[in-house]
Amino acid sequence: MGREFASAAARWCHLLDMPARPELVAVCDKNPSILDWYKSNFSSIRQYTDDYRTLLANQDVDAVYCAVPHNLHEEIYCAIIKSSKHLMGEKPFGIDLKANSAIMAELRRHPSVFARGSSEFPFFPAVQRIATMIEKSAFGQVIEVNAAFLHSSDLDPTKPINWKRMVEINGEYGVMGDLGMHVCHVPFRAGWIPKNVRAILSDIVKERPDGKGGKVPCRTWDNATLLCETIDPISGELFPMTLKTQRIAPGEKNTWRIEIFGTKASARFSTKNPKCLEIMEYHGKEQVWQRMDVGYEPAFKTITGGIFEFGFTDAILQMWAAFIYEMVEGKSLQKFAACVTPAETAISHKLFTAALTSHAGKVVGSVLEV
Repeated sequence: MGREFASAAARWCHLLDMPARPELVAVCDKNPSILDWYKSNFSSIRQYTDDYRTLLANQDVDAVYCAVPHNLHEEIYCAIIKSSKHLMGEKPFGIDLKANSAIMAELRRHPSVFARGSSEFPFFPAVQRIATMIEKSAFGQVIEVNAAFLHSSDLDPTKPINWKRMVEINGEYGVMGDLGMHVCHVPFRAGWIPKNVRAILSDIVKERPDGKGGKVPCRTWDNATLLCETIDPISGELFPMTLKTQRIAPGEKNTWRIEIFGTKASARFSTKNPKCLEIMEYHGKEQVWQRMDVGYEPAFKTITGGIFEFGFTDAILQMWAAFIYEMVEGKSLQKFAACVTPAETAISHKLFTAALTSHAGKVVGSVLEV
């Protein structure tokens, strides 16, 4: 993901009317071959190191993108914040609720630090259209919301274990820590905050090759389905919201999707068909789903014509544009054209912690007192 950001920075001329542009001046990585890639592609980099403390001592660095395993979030995120450098952090902003609370406390002690989290899928143009509908209360009273992030990377039981399948590095959340913020981003920004949760977690492949000829236990949750009781802030009524994260989803390559059903309108979108937005506006009598192609219509304008297709690398560029814009301007371009806030990561930790309790006891776990 560090190289994805670097590539986005190299494409900054693709964006129009941005108030600033990032310059890559320092890189920290333990892998020498990764540093060689940066050396081959970026003449602006003046510091290469394998120690993050050395990078944080660099006065030329204003902001840091930190993409490290979950067990290192608390230590390194807090160090970045203490150094008074702005932070773009990866999900889940701490391996567990305790770690997230420590990061949040450090941010409160350094209010001048601008910190945000990574989540690129809401920047797809079709999702931005759905966001406009949410802001205009076009759905009426919300009846149901379903969000999911599904892929099949772990379907092969012979795939060697990596850190995301190790509970001591990935954390007890398992797939929720890895993918959960992606499905929470739009609902949380809409104000759809879970009151409670009933979770079903699945450990499907219980051991994997260790890459050395043997096998080791695989103790992280592969799939998670969370059924949440949620309050519609507009009507004050409760509605069900299902959040699904799966590493073992047969037939799915890497699919993010959302469905919103309301009394006045409904909408659904999936990255499986990234141009297609489905909307149903209800005015009584017949119910008709409309399917429309959404072109290259991002929140942050670019040189690309609207007739063309939008893809993952475009979403990455839009996410970074949102981070730079808000860091420089002090406000987001639009409510939904903005990165994950630390406060939203804190809600996700309360949700995932409650999900662990729910699954363990087969009970409904309380998330927030609303």
